[in-house]
Amino acid sequence: MIIIFNPVAGRRRAHLLWRVLDVLSENGARLELQETRHAGHATALAREAVRAGARMVVAAGGDGTIAEVAGGITGSAARLGVIPLGTANVLAQELGLPFAPRAVAAALAFGRTRTLWPGLARGPSGERLFVQMLGVGLDAQVVHRIPPALKRGIGRGAYVLQTLRELARYDFPRLQLRIDGAEMEAASVIVSKGRLYGGPYLLAPEARPCEPGFAVAIFPRGGCWPTLLSGAALPFNLLPRLPNLRLLRASQVEILGRDGVPAQADGDAAGKTPVAISDAAGSIQVVAG
Repeated sequence: MIIIFNPVAGRRRAHLLWRVLDVLSENGARLELQETRHAGHATALAREAVRAGARMVVAAGGDGTIAEVAGGITGSAARLGVIPLGTANVLAQELGLPFAPRAVAAALAFGRTRTLWPGLARGPSGERLFVQMLGVGLDAQVVHRIPPALKRGIGRGAYVLQTLRELARYDFPRLQLRIDGAEMEAASVIVSKGRLYGGPYLLAPEARPCEPGFAVAIFPRGGCWPTLLSGAALPFNLLPRLPNLRLLRASQVEILGRDGVPAQADGDAAGKTPVAISDAAGSIQVVAG
């Protein structure tokens, strides 16, 4: 079993990884742990594993690490295993994956799977797979500017603090959207494969991660008060009910923004607009226990 570990994303929860590995080793699993050294390295390691004949490649880290490993196995018969070690672990919560070390080890050992159909984003910096969502606007600005030490120190709370900082200086440039050929504008947009956002919080109740297509969350108005209201509604799962949110189903999304607006994918910085989003070439099988 090849396990690709992001020591940066998993630093706060690395003890959970060792406990999972201990359980697997006690039960006779042959393990090979590979650490990533830079952005994109997990994809390269996963591709090498597939070429070597790996039937399952395990991502140990956050959603960004999972997306990189998924990008490396797409198009192969290899399954994607997950040891959730990130700050938000949105995909693991979306798919109902286990978190307790013994339960994670049991899931990886038994190998029962769920289907996930990722998205593919193309922009000036190239293309990248995403497994949960891609955002353009304020949330991406936060991801681009959040200090890594703050994220490591206080976890999910770092995003709240950084959002408050960015509200004082972000000018909410208008985004031009083309959604399945229909043109519209927004202050922020989130293109989501799943129902959840930022952790266990509901964003798009009708999203279907196992199928092609996306739920597109459009925020027409920017500014301090709409953003604070959205932030207050999120932990109560009331965000989909707000008047400043429009939810659409789509298969093709293009996002343009004056002078390049920041984008983020699965919680990692993903360049700037313009971004064109479509389905990945095929689905992958995620080990779910």
